[in-house]
Amino acid sequence: MIRIGKISYWHVHAEDYTKQVLEHSETELAAIWDEEPARGRGKAEKYGVPYFESLDEMLSQGDIDAVVVDAPTNLHRDVMLKAANAGKHIFTEKVVAATYREVRDILQAVEEAGVKLTVSLPRLYDGYAAAVERVLAEGLLGKLTMARARLSHNGATAGWLPPHFFSLEQCRGGALIDLGCHPMYLVRRFLGVPDSVSATYGYVTGKEVEDNAVAVLQYGNGAVGIVEAGFVNSHSPFSIELHGTDGTLLYGFPDDRMLLRSSLLGNGWDAVPLPAGRPTAFSQWIDHIRQGTVAEDNVTMAVDLTRLMEAANRSALENRPIKLSELA
Repeated sequence: MIRIGKISYWHVHAEDYTKQVLEHSETELAAIWDEEPARGRGKAEKYGVPYFESLDEMLSQGDIDAVVVDAPTNLHRDVMLKAANAGKHIFTEKVVAATYREVRDILQAVEEAGVKLTVSLPRLYDGYAAAVERVLAEGLLGKLTMARARLSHNGATAGWLPPHFFSLEQCRGGALIDLGCHPMYLVRRFLGVPDSVSATYGYVTGKEVEDNAVAVLQYGNGAVGIVEAGFVNSHSPFSIELHGTDGTLLYGFPDDRMLLRSSLLGNGWDAVPLPAGRPTAFSQWIDHIRQGTVAEDNVTMAVDLTRLMEAANRSALENRPIKLSELA
């Protein structure tokens, strides 16, 4: 049994990851630390596990094998360096960190300690992502010229997002670095790594961070990626749109079905069957711990996600495209 220490309940999905720990046959929740002690003590009481006032003390426990990180983004580097140095395997909410430099520090610590790192990139493993990858592999769209993905909700206008999700210090960004991570890593999966990123941020509710965002990924072969995210839209369906020289693929307009039209298949739109989702990132992490393997694809995608987010934040701040080669 893999005994897991929970690092923070700051993130809105922290309870979801606790549920995964409790429901997996090979894991159990062993301890909790939180940067807000009152919150942490309450969760420890709820789940009947010890609460540690000190993260260092929790990480020093020999019967804790791994940690799940849901701390504020600005704490990710520090808590993961401590966890890796203590020999604990790490599963973390995205983003790994807000800057490429911070991510490299984490990866170095993970490699030196020989622990297993996996990042929550859930939509990468859903059935629709596998269906898109299959269509692309079969060449039914021809040369891919554009990929667009959108994810948006009304968390800022309806008031259900916690106030700390609008803290620039804690989040290191707003709608894009939170919700926009999902369309960003999907566009990255479909089109690859771009040369540069241009981003425009909107502040509809006047918060400290953007609540409306678009990032454009520019490629040397002329292809364009478009990533859209927002906290201010009540009925905006999650959607994927791909265009190529021989076809177009649409998903989520607005139903959870995929349509394909390709000049290689004849006239008209065809429904694309959606396979079952692949194992969750959490399940993959447990397998990597058990088997001594490395989550190479997952970590590569997570590193690229941070690079793209850092470039987008800089682009919005500096009002210019940011080449990925500019990142420290």
